[in-house]
Amino acid sequence: MLVDSHCHLNFPEFKDDLPETIKRAWDQGIKTILTVNTKLSEARDLQKIADTYSHVFCTVGVHPHDAAGYAKPGLKEQIILLAEHKKVVAIGETGLDCYYNKSPKNMQIDSFEQHLSASIDLDLPVIIHTREADENTIKCLKNFPKAKGVFHCFSGSENLARQALDLDYYISFSGILTFKKAEELKEIAKFVPLDRILVETDSPFLAPIPHRGKRNEPAYTAHTAEVLAELRGISFPDISEATTNNFFKLFSKAKVSSSCA
Repeated sequence: MLVDSHCHLNFPEFKDDLPETIKRAWDQGIKTILTVNTKLSEARDLQKIADTYSHVFCTVGVHPHDAAGYAKPGLKEQIILLAEHKKVVAIGETGLDCYYNKSPKNMQIDSFEQHLSASIDLDLPVIIHTREADENTIKCLKNFPKAKGVFHCFSGSENLARQALDLDYYISFSGILTFKKAEELKEIAKFVPLDRILVETDSPFLAPIPHRGKRNEPAYTAHTAEVLAELRGISFPDISEATTNNFFKLFSKAKVSSSCA
């Protein structure tokens, strides 16, 4: 059994075959899926998907790309209100992205900090997106020491990974880990403690080898898990068990389901 700890099932790429996509994942052993919010205006759509499938859960949050539209007083309260839904198990994705800079840096920081504050009040983990913003990301996290969560789709430096681990955050690996040129990331995957690792697809993006260049989907989670197991010198069942246990420990509001319906 595996968990896809981060995907975007409400995105247009899945509008024509969502039921089939979810069924394929289940048949491939992906027994739990977390579909992640990027805009509050779409939060209810994710909740409807999660309500339809007992093994699918969702989050509430604003991606740093969209922070400019939400970074204002009252964001925290909006997040808390939407997070009352029974299938919401985390806050995010949120964080800082200074690579694309689609929202001003100060607005990204304001949005990020409101998410962190909400996550503490709700006792829910936060899902962090960070790119070219290591120093400010860690600084924000240190300002909210009671927060917990995961660095999703990790592609940062060894230094960032070690700082994240020092703050007791989890690190999630995506299909990037399967890419031939991801040498530094593969080295990081070897030293992250086994009880701090998650796997994800970030689908519909970043399809792993052998599907690179195609639409990604939750069924492909196993490809990343297989590479992760090989890098660490352990069996696929062992990495599956560890990452699944880690998911339910971090996202404690989520519950194991015995059905795809």
